[in-house]
Amino acid sequence: MSTVATQQIDEIKSTPWSGGRSPFEAEYGKIMMWFFLLSDAFTFSSLLISYGALRFSSAAWPAPSLVFQSIPGMVDKGQPLVFVGLMTLILILSSVTMVLAVEAGHRNSKKEVVKFMIFTIIGGFMFLGCQALEWTHLHTEGFWWGHIPNKETLEEFFKHGVPLLQQQHSSQQFANLFFTITGFHGFHVFSGVIINIIITLNVLAGTYERRGSYLMVEKIGLYWHFVDLVWVFVFTFFYLV
Repeated sequence: MSTVATQQIDEIKSTPWSGGRSPFEAEYGKIMMWFFLLSDAFTFSSLLISYGALRFSSAAWPAPSLVFQSIPGMVDKGQPLVFVGLMTLILILSSVTMVLAVEAGHRNSKKEVVKFMIFTIIGGFMFLGCQALEWTHLHTEGFWWGHIPNKETLEEFFKHGVPLLQQQHSSQQFANLFFTITGFHGFHVFSGVIINIIITLNVLAGTYERRGSYLMVEKIGLYWHFVDLVWVFVFTFFYLV
């Protein structure tokens, strides 16, 4: 191809109508992470859609403000959504520290990357600890996979006038879906924490410093933000609707 033809092609590519930079010029690993997150989003979507279909087709459903009104180990009743609000805040703050870790990686600041990654790991463990407390409390209330709470508990978590049989059926569906979906999300958080630990150890070992890029921190950052975003939908479906 002649030099003139090459210059003409380059000029066409640089015009406002050329479409800009090709997305496939991005790093391969980052593209694969986006593909993974997209497929995972479909999985979570199908689970939440199933929950919504059952929730709104049921004549009665446990009231979130009555089910989630305790602070495990401190207050049994009268504090609706306070504990899960704390869980949400912890996860959001861990997402902020992840952003700071990625930004520090762009500046090749090893110490700051380590610091903010450790903060993110601590936030992940705190969220998992809170989730374990919540699960334990709900189990003591009679909510668990395949379990039906006693009559007194059912009457407490449903509005008056709902037949006992309907209460039992709805509470069992609620428990099965709640523990399945929040457990699936919790598994993602746990996996993210483990990967964050591995990444942090690599940072300490100088692996990415020798490579001249902290791109791996950015990749796991995409995963962590996805986990945070999914929790927003889980929170909305189970605790607010």
